[in-house]
This record gives sequence, C-alpha cells and structure tokens, in this order.
Amino acid sequence: MKNPKSILITGASSGIGEALALEYADTDVILHLSGRNKERLSKVSSLCTAKGATVYDKIIDVTDEAEMHQWIDNLGPLDLVIANAGMGKSLKYHYELGRHTKEIFDVNVGGVFNTVHPAIEKMKERNKGQIALISSMAGYRGMPSAPIYSTSKVTVKAYGEALRGFYYNHGIEINVICPGFVRSRITDKNKFPMPFFMEGPKAAKIIRNGLEKNKGLIAFPWQIRLALGGVVRILPEFILERILRRLPNK
Repeated sequence: MKNPKSILITGASSGIGEALALEYADTDVILHLSGRNKERLSKVSSLCTAKGATVYDKIIDVTDEAEMHQWIDNLGPLDLVIANAGMGKSLKYHYELGRHTKEIFDVNVGGVFNTVHPAIEKMKERNKGQIALISSMAGYRGMPSAPIYSTSKVTVKAYGEALRGFYYNHGIEINVICPGFVRSRITDKNKFPMPFFMEGPKAAKIIRNGLEKNKGLIAFPWQIRLALGGVVRILPEFILERILRRLPNK
C-alpha cells in the first residue's frame, strides 16, 4: 500500500520497529506504537512527533490476548499494521526446553496472532488494509544454532504466506518480511560475525518499498536469501546438517 495514513507497529521501541516508525513518520500520518519499555518508546514517539506525525504510544505486552484485542478494537481505521514485536533469546544446553519454547512462542508467535487477528477483523469491515508479519531469514528452516527462535519464525513465515492467499480476494494485503542481520537489541548481543549486517534505516526503506509494491515476501539481503532459498535447498540433507551444526549459537 502506498502512503498509508494510519499505521500500527508493535515492538516499536527499538530495532526494526523503531526504524519503521521513523521511516513512516510524516505530517499527515497517525502512528500507533507499542512496546514494553516506557523510556525507549517515549523517545521514539518524540522523534516521530518531531517529524510531524501524530503519535499515540502504548505500553502493552503482546502476549496478553485480551488487552491486545481491546487496544486494537478501540482504534480507528488502520491502513497498515506491522506485527514486529519479538524476542531472540538463545537456547542453552542447561535450559529447560519446554519453558524456553513457551517463552519464545508466546512472544514471537502468540504476539503475532494477537496483533494480526483483531487487525484483520477491523480491515474486513472496510475490505481494505495491509498487514505485515516480521519473520526472519532464520525462518527459512529450523536452525540448530537457534532451534526455538528459528522454528517460531518458520511458523510466522508460513502463517503469513497462507493468510495472503486466503484474503487475496478480500482487499487485505498480507506480507511476510524476512530480514537478515539488522541492528537491534537482539543483534547487539551476538558475539559472532554477522554477514551483510545492516543498519535499521536502510532495512526500513527496503521494507517500505516492498510493502508499497505489495510483495508477498520481502527477504533481504539478497545474498542470504539466495543462500537460504536456493543453494541450501539443493544440498543433500546430510551435508546441510553438517554445515548447520557448525553455525555459532544465537
């Protein structure tokens, strides 16, 4: 969608969410921004307001289904909703697998559901709107270096792809975004080399351009997309497993 006027972004207090808020901030734009850190979110809101946008920020936990539904239901019409909130905590050998899985899935999958579902219901009233789901390049397959995180992003990617087709004839555009390594509080914790590392503003421009063109899958940088979407798929599984087992833990 070109020139959306009413935009909701979850996880807007840092990283890609912050960069997208600043990218879209303009004099004729209404921004609904959510996050869990009041200080960081207020700073982003102030920067967007300085660019002329009308900003309403909300401290909210995306895992709270009832609160998310109430928040979104009570807003006016939304042109663009970006389900961006997520977490990237790594799995250590001594962690309890079940607890770790629930924690990651509650945010990365449940949080997306709690954003997308009420947003779709609002957009169905007008047969108009656009929803972007933030997945990851790690969402192309399960990664031993980040088994729970990557699986959560695989789920988000598949869900968005399926919904795009389902709502194709109902005026609702649905897009999946798979970034590579983009500066954020998550990547700041990584202790290994991150190929084709990208700053937030550049990533935000790529995402905005893709959304304006209504691309079903916005995956970047192209070098990693080529590797994961092409070369990796044709490798014999036993070779691929050996390679992936040697990747550094997230």
